Formats: sequence, structure tokens, C-alpha cells
Amino acid sequence: MIWRVASYIYQEISNVLLSKSIERMRKRLKRTKGICSCSSPRCINHSTFNWYEQDLWTYIARFLDGRSLVMLGATNKWFNSVIMQDCIWKFTCLRDLQVPDPGHVSFSWSKLYASVVDGSHSFIFRQQEKHIDWMRIGAFSFDSEVAFLSQRMSASVKIPKQENIGDMLQSCGSCLLRKIKTGIWIADLQLVRCPVCDQEKCEGTMQMLDARHIELFLNQGFQDGSWDYELVGSHEIKKKVRGAYGAIFDFKYLTSKSTAGIFDYKSWIGQPNDFQPKAIIALHAVAVNTNLQENQAGVLIKYHTMRAGAEGEIVSIRISQQLL
Repeated sequence: MIWRVASYIYQEISNVLLSKSIERMRKRLKRTKGICSCSSPRCINHSTFNWYEQDLWTYIARFLDGRSLVMLGATNKWFNSVIMQDCIWKFTCLRDLQVPDPGHVSFSWSKLYASVVDGSHSFIFRQQEKHIDWMRIGAFSFDSEVAFLSQRMSASVKIPKQENIGDMLQSCGSCLLRKIKTGIWIADLQLVRCPVCDQEKCEGTMQMLDARHIELFLNQGFQDGSWDYELVGSHEIKKKVRGAYGAIFDFKYLTSKSTAGIFDYKSWIGQPNDFQPKAIIALHAVAVNTNLQENQAGVLIKYHTMRAGAEGEIVSIRISQQLL
């Protein structure tokens, strides 16, 4: 099937090039030349086009998804050498994730793309016994090194002025994280077992917004377990709450038009009697919300981060909500 699609695209491009060639030839023909003495340009044999034309197949690759690219690359060595060009996988990755070019990356784009689409998530590598289910939200981008984390749905944004994360959360239900690794980030919604107990049959669940830098799973520090999550702050809301909400913003774009949709809560959180988790993603932000049934105890929100080494950049952020 992939060969038929690729061949069709190739033939269409060849026909366009042929038509342009014919038009140029027509313009060069002298008006005084008799029709009977002309060699019709329509007699040109299509076989003169080289099927192994690298520029054409590089262009065709722009219209194929990742699976089709792999299948085409497996055809033979020549196609493999063409399809495995980093520029092709970069285009495919940015197109499918719908994010801007981050500039420099530390791994090949083919490996980055594979780490996003192979079904991996952070709980596959550790704490599998606590994991219940997950959902891929999408990708967003950090241009600045400052993240704004929020646990409250509010149309007005209050920027915390305190230095301590705990004081920030207590004051306005939000906090700032600095030294964020810039580039493409992947966001997932995780459902995990309640950490209050260790019973296997516990039906309690905890919602978690789990965001990571696109390169995280390929780093040796993450793979060997030397990088781990650290609790950086927590906050209890000891009153009735309508929903478990969490959001991560690139602070540079907190009030930009690109993130305005996240603050339009009614457009995406669902009806009050809809208790299914909802998520929204923007170019520089992501948010999740789950409407809650009647409760009086409140919610405990925890913030975890992972750094690339002891003093390294933050490469992953988790916001979890747990009923008290």
C-alpha cells in the first residue's frame, strides 16, 4: 500500500515537471516552423525520469506518517539511506506534534520521534505497581526557563512574589519554577493508585499531570535511575472543591493569546455531572481537570520535579491531586 501511495505521488510530481518542460519547449518553437516538421513534445518517454531521484523522494516523504516512512525505508538500502535523513524525521516530528523548531537537540530526530510514539510513559520505567491508566495529551513548548504552575481555575492570574514554593502555593494557589529545560515537552494524564495505602485492591485513584522534556527517556541518567523525582511543594485545600485542576505554563506566554483558551474553562472542563478527566493543550501550556462529586474533605496537591543531575535543569514536572 505504501509503495502505491508513494508511486502515485511520484507520478503526479513527474507529470507536473513534464508539463512545465513541455510549456518551455512550446515557447522555444519558432512560429514559422511547419507543424509537419515538428517533433511533438508529447512523445517524450516518461521513463527518462529517474525513479531513484533523492530530491523527489525527500519531498514525497513530507506527506507520509511515521509508520509509512519506516515501511518505505525498509524497501531497500537506497530508500533506507534517504528516509533516515535527520531532516525528514525532524519535519515529521514537528508536524505531528504541532510545535515550533526548538533549535538544537541532543539526539537524532528519528530517536526523538520514536520515544514519543512508541507508547512509552514515565510509569513504564518505574513504579509500575502504582499505575492504573494514562492518556497522551500532546506536546507544548518552553521558550523561557521559567514555568508557572497553577492549581486554581481563575480568570485573573496572580503572580506569586514569595521565594519559597510552599509560601507561593499558600498565598495564591500557584508557584514559579526556574531553570526549566527549554524545548519540546510531552504532556500525559496519569491515573495512579492512592499513595495513602499499599493495598492491591484499593480502588482509590490519584490524578496526575505528567510533563517531560522530549529528550528525557533517551538520557542515561533517567534510564539508570540516577535522576529521580523530588517533592518541591504541596498544598491542602481543606474545603469543598468542584474539580481537581492543574496547569503548567511557559511564564513568558502566560497572558498571550496562545494560552487564552486554557482560561476559557467552560469550553473544555465539561458539565458538572461529567466526571471524565478533561485536558487542553496550547502552544506554550497544558492543563487538566476532573470534575469531582460532592466532597467535604478537600484535595491535596503535590508538585514533583526531576532534574538532570543534582543542580541540573528541570526536565520533568508532575502535579498530582488526591482527595483527602
